[in-house]
Amino acid sequence: MPYLLDSTALIDAKRRWYGLDFCPGYWDWLSTAHGAGLVFSIERVEDEVRAGDDELVEWIDQLGGGFFLRPDTDVVRSLSEVSTWASSGEFKPSAVSTFLGIADSLLVAHAHAHGFTVVTQEVPRNQIANIKIPNACIAMGVKYVNTFEMLRNERARFVLPS
Repeated sequence: MPYLLDSTALIDAKRRWYGLDFCPGYWDWLSTAHGAGLVFSIERVEDEVRAGDDELVEWIDQLGGGFFLRPDTDVVRSLSEVSTWASSGEFKPSAVSTFLGIADSLLVAHAHAHGFTVVTQEVPRNQIANIKIPNACIAMGVKYVNTFEMLRNERARFVLPS
């Protein structure tokens, strides 16, 4: 099952665990995995990453096309279902508005529509003031993992040459 990366799998990775300057293996692995049809993201995540205007944008530019997927009619249909769930009354209106206005809702909808596993560093939390991606995934029957689980599942190896 292919993976769909949240911005945390890119931005947090760059800032914390896999800086482009000291762990190029992570970024090489993402590029290779994408080439094998295993790793993607969505255009709205690209917009969030590009807002940083840093070396991560340079990495994106080197990827070429196809990494950041556009919504199609199936995604729009799933987005309607995600929106209905988010608006169910369980969450504050501001939480719903925020969730639907950023990449998170489209990410879940895309995964729902096309059978992706979402990769995010967010963890589920039952709160009415904030909708977390894992909570939306659970509600929509979408599988999610964190970055480290994806790497372990796919047996990624970042090994220094001998």
